[in-house]
Amino acid sequence: MDPRFRKWFVTFQKQHPVYLVTGSDRVKTIEQVGMDVYNHSQRVYNCSGSDTWEQGVNTFTNEWKLPIDEWVFLKQHLDRSSFPLRTGIHFEDRPGMCNFSVVGRGATRRERKQYVEYDQEHQERATIAAKFIKEFPHLEAKVGGETGIDIFPKGSNKSQILRDFGKDDCLHFFGDAMLPEGNDYPLKELIVNNNLGYAYTIDEYKETWEILEETNW
Repeated sequence: MDPRFRKWFVTFQKQHPVYLVTGSDRVKTIEQVGMDVYNHSQRVYNCSGSDTWEQGVNTFTNEWKLPIDEWVFLKQHLDRSSFPLRTGIHFEDRPGMCNFSVVGRGATRRERKQYVEYDQEHQERATIAAKFIKEFPHLEAKVGGETGIDIFPKGSNKSQILRDFGKDDCLHFFGDAMLPEGNDYPLKELIVNNNLGYAYTIDEYKETWEILEETNW
């Protein structure tokens, strides 16, 4: 997280209720945003809401694990991928979900960038996710982050966080994976379709920063 934005954002958090909703687990989220931002959040919904934390207290955890047949299906696609690099940790179990990555969670920033460029050209993740859903319709597969696919039971997507909000709450949701195959889409769809607030599609933190500064909160 950009140090200048982090400093500004923590001040914003002290003045407004902020909730983080991410596909990452708690350790990875803290690594990405820092402990200050994490602890100044009203609530953090890790693993798309399947692992919820409030001020260091775990208030909810879903213990679902990826079944063997689904694992085998994904392993076959891992073996068939034409992307040449493998960095390990291709299956990462998280509370209520599994993150699958062809390049692997051990990739460096440069290696992740290589896969991002490959995936943009070949649409590998979207293709695997679509095939997975067709084979296992009782589960969801959503493109998440830069290199992964989030796998979880139907309904255990980011939209599940709405259980903690009422119809009178006005939500402002920022996300970069708002297309139907993205892991931000289910939450965006319910917020917009049910008039629960606003959804902003952003590509980088500077866009979020600009919107937050210009909006009269």
